[in-house]
Order: sequence, then structure tokens, then C-alpha cells
Amino acid sequence: MSVSPCAMEVTRLVVSEQVTNAGKYAPGPALMDVRIDGDAVEVVVRDSDPVLRAARAADAGRVGHHGLEIVMAVAQALEAEPWVDGGRA
Repeated sequence: MSVSPCAMEVTRLVVSEQVTNAGKYAPGPALMDVRIDGDAVEVVVRDSDPVLRAARAADAGRVGHHGLEIVMAVAQALEAEPWVDGGRA
């Protein structure tokens, strides 16, 4: 199955934002899985941070902390849930 160039770029952006967050905030390892499901690309990032992060209210003057805002703007859906091993999905 082929993925459009636009979907590939959006996927790269989502992966970059999510993996950067995991590396920045999680105290331990992180796992990433990317798969094609029909006409969608699914990105799953798990990390060892026990705290679920949430997008902040939009603030054009804020420097940084826009990762989840960006992901929410380009993704069809975003889910965050506790990871069974003490991290999050």
C-alpha cells in the first residue's frame, strides 16, 4: 500500500513531535510503532512518564510547548492513556 507524500510529511511531523516529547519528559525508555491501517497512518508512542500530558490553551506568544497542539491540528485523532507498565500510550 502506498502513502501519499502529504501523509508522509504529516506522519514525520507527528513522529517528531511525539518522540521529542517522550525524550524530553520521560525518565526512561520510549517505544514507537508506525503502521498503515487502510487509508490511515497510525503512530503510537509509549513512554515511561506516569503523567499524561495535555495540550495547553493556544497562545501565540508562548515559546515552546506547542507539540500536542501541532499534533492535534494535523491528526484525525489523538488519544492518550496510561501504559500498563507505568508509562503511557
